[in-house]
Amino acid sequence: MDKEKIFGVFGLGAFGMEICRVLAEKGAEVVAVDKDQQTIEKIKNIVTQAVLMDSADEEALKNAGLQDVDVAIVAIGDNIDASILTTIILKNMGVPYIIARAVSNIHAQVLKQIGATEVINIQIEQGRRLANRVSLHGVMDVIPISDNQLLVEVRVPSDFVGRSLSDLDLRKKLNINIISVKRTKTEIDDMGNPRREESVFSPKPMDIFNVNDILVILGEQGDIDKLKEIIK
Repeated sequence: MDKEKIFGVFGLGAFGMEICRVLAEKGAEVVAVDKDQQTIEKIKNIVTQAVLMDSADEEALKNAGLQDVDVAIVAIGDNIDASILTTIILKNMGVPYIIARAVSNIHAQVLKQIGATEVINIQIEQGRRLANRVSLHGVMDVIPISDNQLLVEVRVPSDFVGRSLSDLDLRKKLNINIISVKRTKTEIDDMGNPRREESVFSPKPMDIFNVNDILVILGEQGDIDKLKEIIK
């Protein structure tokens, strides 16, 4: 079994706090970093580790023992310089996946240029959506449609390939519904060139899932969380 991901959240405003809370609720290992003592006090009993530090201080960040962080979320929104410096330092440290928050289009462009894997500019509700997505392996997007109902776009789990909707019986086992399948098919035309076709359909009970299928799943928050045990 793959080891659980370690998430580092840098900057604990409303956005960063919400990400920490949701990830922690899902049992993820979370390291929270901020330079404000009161903020650290608020979060220390929620996350795995709370670090009082200015993440824009290169020496301090490199000596903080955060080399094992798999996903860094730079949630700093009120200090563009600190956001950029933190992203650069994390990139130089070799953190494999860096999600950075931008507050303007120019800020976003700079973050991309210096090596952020993903750049976002969203508020608290979108922060919850991001935390839901990154805490589940293989999930591509999460869309809240009510207080407790989610639409989840996910790469087909390997255990689903070659099996039918009827065989999996997900409605009974997990109380979730696969409402559509996005399937990409590559064919060779008369000139020998590959031609890619994409189709979206609602699966019937006997339809077989293929490698590279993308599934759209509807379910309640708690039932969607059970996907974590399946999607590795």
